[in-house]
Amino acid sequence: MNGEIIAIVTVGIALAGLILTGFHGLRGEVAGLRVEITGLRGELTGLRGELAGLRGEITEIRAEVSQLRERMARLEGLLEGLREAITGRAVG
Repeated sequence: MNGEIIAIVTVGIALAGLILTGFHGLRGEVAGLRVEITGLRGELTGLRGELAGLRGEITEIRAEVSQLRERMARLEGLLEGLREAITGRAVG
C-alpha cells in the first residue's frame, strides 16, 4: 500500500511539473505576442499617416484634372469658333 501511495504521489508531482512547464512556455509566448502587437500598432499608425497623405494627393490630382477639363472645354469652344469663322457655318 505504501508503494502505491508513493507511485501516485510521484505521478502527481510529475504531472504538476509538466503543467507548470507548459504554463511557463505559454507565458513566454504571450509576452512575445505582446511585443509583436506593439510593433504592429506602430506600423498601423505609420500606414494611417501614409494613407492620409495619399488622400491629400488624390484630392490635389482631382482638382488638377478638374482645371484641365475646364481648360479643354475652353479650347474646344475656341476651336469651334475658329472653324465657324473659317468655314462661315456653324458645326454641330
